[in-house]
Amino acid sequence: MELYNGRPENCEGRLEREIRTYDYLDKLGIEYVRTDHEHADTMEACEAIDKVLGVIMCKNLFLCNRQKTNFYLLLMPGDKKFKTKELSAQIGAARLSFASPEDMLKYLDIEPGAVSVLGLMNDKERAIRLLIDEDLKSAEYFGCHPCVNTSSLKMKTSDIIDKFLPAVKYIPTYVHLVGED
Repeated sequence: MELYNGRPENCEGRLEREIRTYDYLDKLGIEYVRTDHEHADTMEACEAIDKVLGVIMCKNLFLCNRQKTNFYLLLMPGDKKFKTKELSAQIGAARLSFASPEDMLKYLDIEPGAVSVLGLMNDKERAIRLLIDEDLKSAEYFGCHPCVNTSSLKMKTSDIIDKFLPAVKYIPTYVHLVGED
């Protein structure tokens, strides 16, 4: 894997959702380092990418309540364990589970394995509640997919919080996840 500054020079063969992501980041003046790779849809697969980018990839979980009336995008450090009960208590939502691939596509225009905060630019209805583990706030850099799982980006966390989220009109709810047994 090689590192590149910014978008690919040649976008031939890339999905439109990936190109749209680069267009949006460029429009906002957000600088990013990119690496291209094989499908990386597990945290284990992201470990090699972490080393190349010099950042721990963010774990992005797309969740919903049992009735599928409330949807949540949880961002947390990739090396932290997710405990449903721990999150449910903090946000007042019982019976959280992973949302369906169909809902992921409908709201974020993302397929399983590529969930990313960057997909919020596609949520025109603002139907998703953004949850961010407070440990991410203190990280200098943020790693995520550009709405596909064959590339990964490294950006300043402050650019996500101070530029990207206001542009897509999202105010995050910060949660405290311990992630231990």
